[in-house]
Amino acid sequence: MPVRIILDTDTGVDDALAILLAMRSPELRVEAITGVCGNTPLENCIRNIHLTLSVLDARVTPVVAAGEERPLVRDLAFAGDIHGEDGLGGVTDQVDADGRRVYPDPDHQTSTVHAVDLIPDLAGRYPGELILVAVGPLTNVARAVMKDPDRMRGLREIIIMGGAFETVGNVSPVAEFNIHADPHAAQIVCDAGIPLVFVPLDVTRQAFLDTGTIDRYAAEGGARAGSARAAFVRDCTSRYVAFHRRNRGVNGCFLHDPLAVAVAVREDLVTTVPARVDVETAGDLATGMTVSDLRSDRWGAPNARVCTAVDVQAFTRLFEERVLA
Repeated sequence: MPVRIILDTDTGVDDALAILLAMRSPELRVEAITGVCGNTPLENCIRNIHLTLSVLDARVTPVVAAGEERPLVRDLAFAGDIHGEDGLGGVTDQVDADGRRVYPDPDHQTSTVHAVDLIPDLAGRYPGELILVAVGPLTNVARAVMKDPDRMRGLREIIIMGGAFETVGNVSPVAEFNIHADPHAAQIVCDAGIPLVFVPLDVTRQAFLDTGTIDRYAAEGGARAGSARAAFVRDCTSRYVAFHRRNRGVNGCFLHDPLAVAVAVREDLVTTVPARVDVETAGDLATGMTVSDLRSDRWGAPNARVCTAVDVQAFTRLFEERVLA
């Protein structure tokens, strides 16, 4: 029986790829996709969820619900330099030879239920079954914990794409974007008493999709079933790849958020260690740092499992087969 999940996302480029992987994985049943501010404003985030789902042309789509528009305490900080002003690498402005938008705004309905209400409602409906895969800032998740902690503790686990433990950060020397964007929310989640799995930069920086692979699948086109998906991946990652080439010295892009989804599909793709994880919320230089000692539990009883290694080849093959082929 498929595993029920909620995907909570701030739909930038790799978030869109995570949506495609989740929807294309028969092991998962996506009950809802909830949006949160982060890579892009909430309005863009929700549009990008619907747009990505429209690429799939699926007969049945999950509930889409809007969540929080700003962090609990910190000021908003978007990532337009990486994901584009629309959050999807500029695909919403892309036009064909006739001047028509290649990816028009889809005519899909967003739920009238707020994400902060929907998440605990579903957790209460499926106690012990539901996995929450959080690939954006944890604002929605923290608000849901604050509002209904008992039902939230009915979640099977929360898989979090976030943190940097034995590697450097990507928005500061020590902090990863999702945690840094709302560190106070992240600490609330760490203290919630819910099983947590962190999928940090330590492993997501190994989950790499090269430009040649993207172009090869997109160029095949024709009647191949995955051609529309591959073309969308090429189009929305073009700016994302350029950022990685310019700033990371690689010819491709990291699949941060898809790896978190893959952990829900096949946890054997990663190695985890138990750890006590906390988040720096008061520092000037270290705000958003995930603080832990992965060598032992001497700093407190573990509240999470942290991914420390990934089978890169197996994950890349899974992503290509599910999303690009």
